Amino acid sequence: MSKPIPDEYGDLLVEVKQRIRSAQYEALKAVNKELIALYWDIGQMIVTRQQQAGWGKSVVEQLAKDLRREFAGISGFSAANLWRMRLFYETYAANEKLAPMVREIGWTHNLVILEKCKDDLEREFYIRMTRKFGWTKNVLIHQIENQTYEKTLLNQTNFNQTVPVEIRNQLQLAVKDEYTFDFLELADEHSERQLEQAILTRVQPFLQEMGGRFTFVGSQYRLEIGEQEFFIDLLLYHRQLKCLVAVELKTGEFLPEYVGKMQFYLAVLDDKVRLPDENLSIGIILCKSKNKTIVEYALRESNKPIGIATYKVFSTLPQELKNQLPAPEQVAKLLEGIE
Repeated sequence: MSKPIPDEYGDLLVEVKQRIRSAQYEALKAVNKELIALYWDIGQMIVTRQQQAGWGKSVVEQLAKDLRREFAGISGFSAANLWRMRLFYETYAANEKLAPMVREIGWTHNLVILEKCKDDLEREFYIRMTRKFGWTKNVLIHQIENQTYEKTLLNQTNFNQTVPVEIRNQLQLAVKDEYTFDFLELADEHSERQLEQAILTRVQPFLQEMGGRFTFVGSQYRLEIGEQEFFIDLLLYHRQLKCLVAVELKTGEFLPEYVGKMQFYLAVLDDKVRLPDENLSIGIILCKSKNKTIVEYALRESNKPIGIATYKVFSTLPQELKNQLPAPEQVAKLLEGIE
């Protein structure tokens, strides 16, 4: 007669499944690195032959036919893909920083970034973010089309004067200038309560749009001070930065007094909610619109880390803002915060 399954069996099953998934993930990473290395080498060989011997397009077309004939069961050797391999190698061969990074994301992700990004800094941003957050191809396309790069670099915060230098770059990249909530199915005119309720019905895409490393703590998070109750619209937690994130929702234009209220919330969170090993809490005030100059003045004397952002149900970044991006050397330094 067999013995009954012990109560602790469930723990064993969880551990084994986690180990299997970990092994599967590591195997996929190894296969991907080898595939990217293969495509890199093919691209290099094509470029070298064309440069040294002056070979033309017909050679690539013939090479594609011969490879598909020889490796009939393996996809990826079409003429179009060989040209992509050539472009892939040409784009990154001279870039000592990006050349190793491209091997850490999938081939289809690399193709999306090659096709849709206009310079190496933008490519670096999306390569790092894809690697960090494990974006799928569709999520990556959405982030690029939604101009996450520009919206992140244009954000308005006071983090330079309110957070420790060791987490400053990472924190700067955790807040965008504008968020797009096109998944909320809201009319253009809506109340703060309607906005909050809509977010609560779509928490997962909301957290994804917020940046990928946030977890949801609660809505109308209650604080009790001096026998009075106060409520934070949304309370999140940033796993990598190890800090609470208070989010206030405003359906109108940004007003300077919002900063004072957020400072109060952050002071209470730091004193009564934050754990000893966590960083200082940060605040994000989401408004329907804002005047950048007013925001700058409102944040200037604030001693708590706060970011002011706008949200839209549908959004495109005005063309003129693209010319306001930081200098390339500033961007490069900021990107070091994405590990």
